[in-house]
Amino acid sequence: MAKRANLHPRTVRRPRWRHIAATVFSMLTTLGLASVAAPARGEIPVAQCLWAGAVYPHGDAVTAGGWEFVCHAEGFASARWSHAPAPGRRSSVHSPGVQRNPMGAYSPGAFQPGSEYNDYCVGAQLIEGTDDLFEVVDRGGFLMWRSVGPVSQWRFDQASPRPQATWRSSSLCIDGSLT
Repeated sequence: MAKRANLHPRTVRRPRWRHIAATVFSMLTTLGLASVAAPARGEIPVAQCLWAGAVYPHGDAVTAGGWEFVCHAEGFASARWSHAPAPGRRSSVHSPGVQRNPMGAYSPGAFQPGSEYNDYCVGAQLIEGTDDLFEVVDRGGFLMWRSVGPVSQWRFDQASPRPQATWRSSSLCIDGSLT
């Protein structure tokens, strides 16, 4: 006669209880008695774009500096501006130029003409921020301005006046650093 393994009673019962609990939960879920509440369609946050602190919903378009920008959703609550040239159209939004970090004021894809905020040094030479056009880019959840070309790609009008020239001079450049 073969000898039976000596099993502890809890060892045998525990898997059985897990199986029974899973079966009961499955039946209750099928009947709708143990469902998880999902947000209604109107409660799901819709991605919105920012332009100079103003909020624009998904699908809205604005014109600035001879460009048309359209707000697009990229995933859950993430939005960005796509752009295309619109040389014959006047600006529909205020474009003050790059004045500070874009976080909380602009969404990725927005363009702004540079300002003294973007001044930097190469050796002892001052490079003025007003010479470039900048775009907001997302670097792992951190927004920053990146130069995308010369400011001549931007058309200045009443809604987007030319930023003031920098007050800095090359005398503030020491070993490539702006002091």
